[in-house]
Amino acid sequence: MIEWFSWLQLAIAVPAGVLCVVLGLLGRKPTDLTMGATLLVELLLLAQLVVALVAPLVGNEATGSLLEFYTYLISAILLPVAAGFWALIERSRWSTVILGVACLSVAVMIYRMVQIWTVQGV
Repeated sequence: MIEWFSWLQLAIAVPAGVLCVVLGLLGRKPTDLTMGATLLVELLLLAQLVVALVAPLVGNEATGSLLEFYTYLISAILLPVAAGFWALIERSRWSTVILGVACLSVAVMIYRMVQIWTVQGV
């Protein structure tokens, strides 16, 4: 796991989440903006999966439990996908809120993944 890349993910996931929640609470249905923000969060998570698979091979090993780390990572990858399907099926303001909650949840999970990868056992 590359720490600066994780912080970049957080810098994108939090504003994306806040944007979607605010727009949803203002009554906006899912749009290209909210779906695109969620898609960007998802693409960064997929890149994080590749990084997490390659990192130990080049000497960047996790200090915490790999099972716990990958459980967080796979769960985080599934969240935006599920929220996106929800938003496509039920096009309401609450779908936009769900997109935001998913992005904010991913941000919390990324922060925890950074802790598992870099802080545990030190």
